[in-house]
Order: sequence, then C-alpha cells, then structure tokens
Amino acid sequence: MTHTRIHHTTVYHYRSAVSLNPHRLMLRPRESRELQLLSHDLTVSPEATITWAHDVAGNAIATASFSGQTDSLRIESQLELDLSGNPWPIFHIAPTAHRFPFFYSNDDRADLGALAIQQYLDPMGRLRQWARSFVRGAAPDTLELLKAISHGVAESLQYEVRESEGTQAPLASLDRGRGSCRDFAILFAEAVRSLDMGARIVSGYLYDPQHGATGSAGSGSTHAWAEVYVPGAGWINFDPTNRSIGGFNLVPVAVARDITLLMPVSGSYVGAADAFAGMEVEVRVT
Repeated sequence: MTHTRIHHTTVYHYRSAVSLNPHRLMLRPRESRELQLLSHDLTVSPEATITWAHDVAGNAIATASFSGQTDSLRIESQLELDLSGNPWPIFHIAPTAHRFPFFYSNDDRADLGALAIQQYLDPMGRLRQWARSFVRGAAPDTLELLKAISHGVAESLQYEVRESEGTQAPLASLDRGRGSCRDFAILFAEAVRSLDMGARIVSGYLYDPQHGATGSAGSGSTHAWAEVYVPGAGWINFDPTNRSIGGFNLVPVAVARDITLLMPVSGSYVGAADAFAGMEVEVRVT
C-alpha cells in the first residue's frame, strides 16, 4: 500500500477587479477498492460558497459561487489517500471476451452508449485502418490486442509538453507524430472505439517516486490516460504515454467520453475583456 499526499494549487491573476461567475471544480479523486481517500481539503480565495454534486459519470463536482470583486483567484486542493493497486495485475476476462472480436451484452452496449462510439471525425476510416493493423490473426487475444494498440500509440507519438488547452484530433496526432498525455489517451481511446469497444478518458494524477515516468514532473503530476471496458474484468486502465496497464500508480479524479469534459477548474468572469493576466498551476505528489 502506498500512502500519498497531493497538493494541487491553481492561481488566476487579473489586471483589474472582476466579478467571478460560478466555477466548476473537479479535484476530488474517485474512490475504489484500490484507492481509499483519507482526507480532502478544498480552499478557495476569495471566500466562496461550495456546493457538491455528482455528474452523470459519477464524478464529484464542487461548484464555487462568489460575491464581490477580486483581482485574483486561488484554489488549493490537498489530498491524502492510500493506493493499493497491484503493479502486475491479473484480469479475469469473461470467456466470451477472451478473443477479439467479442460482443457486449445488450445491457452493456446500452449502458456504454457514446463511450463505444468514435467522437472525432474519421471520414476515410484512416484511424480504424490504423487500429486494425494491430489485429494479428483471425481471433487474437483481446488483452494482447489492447496492449499492442497502447504500445503502438507510444511508438507513433513523441511526447511533448503542450501548455495550450484542448486536445489534438487523433488523426492530427498521427500526422504530427507528437502529442501530450491527453493526446496519447484520446488516440488510444478512439482507436479502441473504432474496433467497437467501449473506452473512456481519465484525468487525475501520476505518482512517480522513481522519476522515471513520461509526463511526470518531480514525484508526480496531473495526467491523462484511458480505460477500456472488457466483460468480466470491467474497466481496465491503459496509460499509453508510459506503455503501462493497471492503475497502481494512477490517481483517477474524473472520467468522461472526451477530455474536454475533464477540466480540473473551469469558469468565467465579468470584467474587461483584457482583464485576464495569466495563471499558475503547481502540483506536488509525495
């Protein structure tokens, strides 16, 4: 078991006083059998009224509502949790899903919905053709196929730190040959969906005490990866940025069909159009 502390600070600066509209915060991890949340302290300055709810995917959402005006906004999230995932997990896949292609039950297919449908345009079927290049033989092992696609993403893209918001379309990532962790995750998920499997994007933190993982700063950082739903085993974590499987060093905060729905902090202000002066983000994972 790994005892982990995470300190995530986001600061916005404004050139003149502005009025802050409600801000949506996705900073509380998703608890599970492998992740026990011991404490979570959320501090917002200027003072705000915080309300909590769960969205359609079961993510914990905090809404911060403000009064008055300010020239800065500071949001601090301090977490303490235990991770107990196995670095070498064994997945008990249902016999009907051992080999690709397999078929979801009607109930699973209905519940997966948009998670099993490509979210980005692929009019010529290029992405599906790329994904099918990893299908070797008439009925390949499902888990080995997913590993091959994950490794294929890592081999096709060179990792880059991209500060701009948003993500590249999967075909743009393949054409550029470069991308951030969120681009790796989107390309993998969309490739899997093109083969009629359900996948979702995960945002959270990467715990890296050995300082050897791609995309890690210091002992950890914010990170993005993907999960694939395989009958019997359930949701399996794939981190194509680091060619890893399983979530022993991953702290999931939120899941969604697309990375655009997973902003840790989102909101707006009322004030001069050029009032926004910049922002700072610091993440410490120990």
